[in-house]
Amino acid sequence: MNAKMLEALSRRAVGIGLVGLSLALIVALVDPEHFWPSYLFGHFFWLGLSIGSAGLVMLHHLTGGRWGFAIRRILEAGARTTVLMAVLFVPIFFGLSSLYEWTHAEAVAADDILRHKSRYLNVPFFSLRAVLYFVVWIALAQLVTRWSYEQDRTGDPKLSHRLRALSGPGLVLYGGTITFAAVDWVMSLEPHWYSTIYGIQFILGQGLTAFAAAILIAVWLSRARPLSEILTSDVSHDLGNLLLALVMLWAYVAFSQFLIIWSGNLPEEIPWYLRRTRGRWEGMAGLLIIFHLLIPFLLLLSRAMKRNVRTLAALAGMILTMRVVDLYWTIMPAFEERGIGPHWSNAAAFFGIGGLWFASWARAAMRHELIPVHDPGAVEGRASHE
Repeated sequence: MNAKMLEALSRRAVGIGLVGLSLALIVALVDPEHFWPSYLFGHFFWLGLSIGSAGLVMLHHLTGGRWGFAIRRILEAGARTTVLMAVLFVPIFFGLSSLYEWTHAEAVAADDILRHKSRYLNVPFFSLRAVLYFVVWIALAQLVTRWSYEQDRTGDPKLSHRLRALSGPGLVLYGGTITFAAVDWVMSLEPHWYSTIYGIQFILGQGLTAFAAAILIAVWLSRARPLSEILTSDVSHDLGNLLLALVMLWAYVAFSQFLIIWSGNLPEEIPWYLRRTRGRWEGMAGLLIIFHLLIPFLLLLSRAMKRNVRTLAALAGMILTMRVVDLYWTIMPAFEERGIGPHWSNAAAFFGIGGLWFASWARAAMRHELIPVHDPGAVEGRASHE
């Protein structure tokens, strides 16, 4: 039954993806000013799912636990989509001049800060770094998934030690590359502003995005075996605890950044928050406080809520929705200052890229068992069920 569910998802997702990207392409031809911000926003969200999944897989290899056994195959399939996201990043190279102020020589010449940053923020070095990031992400994703799938075929316990040995350095590489990518692709949209916490906030945000999505998918697939036997109330409780921890960590880092900038009250720092706390952006910030922090925090304190897979899935869906809102709130105000407001291409690019992402994910998930067969953690996972 799972294979049929995944096959149906793949077909529908391809259709949604092709329609969405076709509409976005029309916008690219007639209104490129709206297309490029929309495409960057959509790409960065779905890329976060891919590399966030790889990060969580490596975290599980280091720490173990029932939570990872239940969703690891879902996360591994997500990590496998990194190749697709590398291909979908290529169009961004053609839109750099529309996205980034620092690509214009006249703007750099007239601005002391841009001139100071030009050794780092220039098109050749930016492009080289982007290629390097994807090389690292694809290599990590391929290794952690290939060895895991190989263990299913061979049952070799040594592969668990190999995966654990890779995951430590892999998480360091993951954290470093995500930090620099967030600075390159998002922070440099407003090159006069900077924050040393920015990279950590994106790392936690992407981990939270991937984890919430994995919970939703696991609950959906638990309508049939084998996840119907694995996703017990005890495992759901573990997933809920980790979801709560990620929500709290994300909120702590986001508030720390705001508090440091507010207390410093420096003219080169405060405009970033002023743009995001006025007009319609103020209401969006309020939504994030209520639905990304307060409600999930209060509900996830309840043991009963965490042990019920349906309510846990509902909370994960709310958090995933707020992750979209948070990224939109982070990226789009940079373009509104240039006179580029909301546009339906935001949805077209988001669902277009998302459709292809889900199609790629479903095909990767169909090729392997939905639970690790010979992983030593399988003993713990089955023991919890029994």
